[in-house]
Amino acid sequence: MKTKILITLAAAIALPLNALAKDSYSGGHAMVSDEVIAHQRENLEKNTDGKGFGPQSPRDIDSIVGGNTVSFGTAPEYTAMNLCNIHFHKNAEHKGGEFTKYAGNGDGHGYQSGFKYSGTLSKTELSPLDHEVCPSEHGGLQSGDTIEVHYVHSSAQVKPGPTLGACLSEAIKNPQLRVETQVYVLVNDSNALDFTKLAAHGEKNGFQQALGIPSNTGNPIQYTGSTTGPSYNEQGSPFQVSWSVRPKVAKVNISSVGEWCKGNVFNEDHAHGVRNLVKNPKLISKIKH
Repeated sequence: MKTKILITLAAAIALPLNALAKDSYSGGHAMVSDEVIAHQRENLEKNTDGKGFGPQSPRDIDSIVGGNTVSFGTAPEYTAMNLCNIHFHKNAEHKGGEFTKYAGNGDGHGYQSGFKYSGTLSKTELSPLDHEVCPSEHGGLQSGDTIEVHYVHSSAQVKPGPTLGACLSEAIKNPQLRVETQVYVLVNDSNALDFTKLAAHGEKNGFQQALGIPSNTGNPIQYTGSTTGPSYNEQGSPFQVSWSVRPKVAKVNISSVGEWCKGNVFNEDHAHGVRNLVKNPKLISKIKH
């Protein structure tokens, strides 16, 4: 029975963590209207009103506003937890810092939306490759694209692996979760950061650790929220996550991202979609600086 419960829970939350929208994706990349996004926000309000959902993600990290008072224990620092998953989204799910340029409404299912690097790049950095990297049915990545990487950590005794299922164990069915977040902009520059090093992991001080998280991209904004992904555009996420979002963007060599997508322990080979930015004050927590 315990094994069945664990498998059921893992199956239920693996999809939201990795923000897969394949089941609801209708094909094509036509931009939906503002009315479609407004309708999704209305449904999110309706489907969460008075039901006790905790604070949601993603959010604007430059704003401290938040009225959701549902509280839960803040997860330990990631250095005292085990890395369980790494994945990334095309365009940033969060807004703020150096990623405030809206990519547009997208297809209504999480693709071609989110936020882009708001700085400038040189012509050389923007020069396109002769192929897309990390291709998928929703399109691949090209020079100048922005990605938001989620380094997911668990209080359970686990090892890195695919989906949120890797963050659970027979011993702890409700582990604390922390997501260390870094936004990168992809550049055609072999001297830029190497993503295979940024995503490196191993044991350190007795914990499974992400060894390459940048330490020079600003003080992380800490807040309580939830799992993300476009499957929650109209439904509240019931899962509790401590978030740590760095405000500055780092430049990464696009070719190194492509190499990582060709093979990694997380079985990640493409960028995931994004959840609509959560703006309803009743659904977000207040940030304490």
